[in-house]
Amino acid sequence: MAHHNTIKQNNYKLLAERYNRFPQGAVASDLLFKILKILFSEREAGLVSLLPIKPFNVKKAAGIWKMGEKDAAKILNDLADKGLLLDAVENDDIIYSMPPPMAGFFEFSLMRYRNDIDQKSLSELYYQYMNVEEDFIKDLFLTGETQVGRVYVNEKVLSNENALHVLDHERASEVIKTASAIGVGICYCRHKMQHVGKNCDAPLDICMTFNDTADSLIRHGVARKVDHSEGLDLLEEARANNLVQFGENVQEKVSFICNCCGCCCEALIAARKFGFQNPVHTTNFIPYIVEENCSGCGKCVALCPVEAMTLVSANDPSKPGRKKAKVLQEICLGCGVCLNGCDKKAIELKSRIERIITPVNSIHRIVTMAIERGKLQNLIFDNHVLLSHRTMAAVLGVILKLPPIKQALASEQFKSRYLVSLIRKQNFTEKTDNIISK
Repeated sequence: MAHHNTIKQNNYKLLAERYNRFPQGAVASDLLFKILKILFSEREAGLVSLLPIKPFNVKKAAGIWKMGEKDAAKILNDLADKGLLLDAVENDDIIYSMPPPMAGFFEFSLMRYRNDIDQKSLSELYYQYMNVEEDFIKDLFLTGETQVGRVYVNEKVLSNENALHVLDHERASEVIKTASAIGVGICYCRHKMQHVGKNCDAPLDICMTFNDTADSLIRHGVARKVDHSEGLDLLEEARANNLVQFGENVQEKVSFICNCCGCCCEALIAARKFGFQNPVHTTNFIPYIVEENCSGCGKCVALCPVEAMTLVSANDPSKPGRKKAKVLQEICLGCGVCLNGCDKKAIELKSRIERIITPVNSIHRIVTMAIERGKLQNLIFDNHVLLSHRTMAAVLGVILKLPPIKQALASEQFKSRYLVSLIRKQNFTEKTDNIISK
């Protein structure tokens, strides 16, 4: 029996190590092992620990697992039904991928009500792992410059002038309108907090996934399918409830937008606790207080999800007790929720001095995060499958467009003379082009 327990523990340890190869990994602890034991059977943990980080098909998994393709296909489909894998049809083949813990299968486990796992026990473990221990949250949100998610500005409070400066990828409405598929599920954060008695009364069935991620989650019953019209209606409902739109930090093919409250959302809690360390990417706007209009009512303070609004003395000799609002710019998300409560026209959104740069797509974001977190080698040198030429080209394409400092970090982690020569050639070409242009 002791030998059996050792094998079981080793399977979950191997699985944790596998997930920790992602740029956004999972800090190993007894709590993590308990979480994985609820989500994965002992056998599933052992099998998934062998899968490549990069997308793969049934044939590849069957080869790794040393079993027939029919048996492998059933296991993979069962894992996708549980939200532990994502799948997509590509050139008449089913391609599977391992979602990271967060944003990924942690959320998927609570995006619907289900009886096959103990969601209450799971929620209590999540709360301890993320809200009490905090090592996982700090590692996820405070490591590197490039983060998993970013905030979308409330388009309804933009002035006509501001609206001209908002790019399409900065609009949650545009993400919805252009999505190939939209799935809606229960808010993981509020669902988790509901089980520990700390939830608010904000809507639950309102968090969105898009495109390939949504398509997989819809087919496997994790999310329900909605059309573009209902998606926009849900966005309006979220804004009416003063929720913040927090989504994947990419310009193209956004995979999720959560409608978040400051009391339950992991990202906003991190922003409130560690805001000066920029745990999430802000919008390109910042609130400006029109002091002559401000009555000091404090409605904006109550609405701010990250406590970036406060009241200070108005220094009015005729009214010594008068207050006015003040913005703590170093922690402000620029979401615009504070404007919802101001009927005195005392808050305006202004463009930030420096624009926030958003990665082009998921490959761009993942590669940049991997470089910043010292994990590029995990993407390049995967134990179980070599990079395809197509994927290698995509990774190298991202690296060659990075600033010189990040290129140096990449080449150090890659340990590749080929990459170094590519970077040098790229830099030489750019310098030559500059000289010619002058």
